[in-house]
Formats: sequence, structure tokens, C-alpha cells
Amino acid sequence: MIKLKILFTLCLSCYVLNAQNTMGNKLPYAEIPNYAPNYSEGALMARLVDGLGFRYYWATEGLLQKDLNYKITKEARSNFETIGHIYHLSALILSTAQEIPFEAPETNNLTFQEMREKTLLNLKEASNIFVTTKDFSKKNVVFKGKDQNTIFPFWNAINGPIADAIWHCGQIVALRRASGNPINPKVSVFTGTLRN
Repeated sequence: MIKLKILFTLCLSCYVLNAQNTMGNKLPYAEIPNYAPNYSEGALMARLVDGLGFRYYWATEGLLQKDLNYKITKEARSNFETIGHIYHLSALILSTAQEIPFEAPETNNLTFQEMREKTLLNLKEASNIFVTTKDFSKKNVVFKGKDQNTIFPFWNAINGPIADAIWHCGQIVALRRASGNPINPKVSVFTGTLRN
């Protein structure tokens, strides 16, 4: 009976470790997806979001607790707080793609890994929607209000949450370098791959 319990425990442990590895390997943006065959509005917007996804993936890959806690000053955001902000931005980008009013997602009980996964999946889903979009005039940025929604044209999505998230990816890269854990030196943002 004891041998059976030990065998069961070992099998269960292997299954859990394999499931975690499989989940980690399935996150989008370890490499940038192939580019579209045309330069349509949708393809260009999808590619912009894909570039953000690739930068975010590698900016956050392999972060340690010391990196997540790191702040340049007491008043500044930590990397973990910046990651929470980027998660909100990714949710705003996705709600714009889906043409639904934005409501800020709850982050209080989320771990770094959960926020990272949700952010990458939000960006991938938004890219998948954008690539087939022919008319961006309907993709307004809509903030849900108590009495009334606040609406902005899609232009604000580009210079707002998309550009802001790219900006913050650069901050994470700089702060993790300062905390002693720089990103993988083989990352090529130009090709969207890892160099050999």
C-alpha cells in the first residue's frame, strides 16, 4: 500500500510539473508571429501589438522576486507594479479590439505569473482581432462610466495604451538590468527571434 502511494505521488508530481512546463511553453510571443502577406490597416495594427507582445514576453521572462520588488526610488513603481499597469493596458487594448467598454480588471490577488500570462493572452487575442479589421473607425476606446461612458477614437489606442505599454516594457528591461538580472542577450527585437 505504501509503495502504491509513493508511486501515485511520483506520478502526480510528474504530471503537475509537465503541465506547468506545457503551460509555460504555450504562452504567445516567445517569437514574433510571421508577418501578414499584405500591408492592410489590420495587418499593421496586429503587427504593432505583436511587437509589444514580443517585447513584453522577454522583458518579463525569468524575472526573480528581487527584480519584481526593485524600485529606482521609494516613490517610483516597482517592476511588479509596472507589470500590473501593463496588464491593465493590455485589457484596455483588448476591450478596444472587442468594441466593448473597458472595466479595469482586478489585480490584488494575482501573482506575477498570472498577470504575465493574462497580459500575453490579451495581446494575442487583440492582435487576432485587429488583423482582420477593415474599419478602425468603429474600434473606439470606451471607458465605462457610472452614468455615462467616455469615448475616444482609435487613434488614442495607438498613442495611449499601446505606446504606453511599449514604454513600460523598456522600463522593466532597465530596472531588471539595474537589479542584476538583464534580459536574455540573444533577444532580437528587430527580427522578433532569439539569435543563435
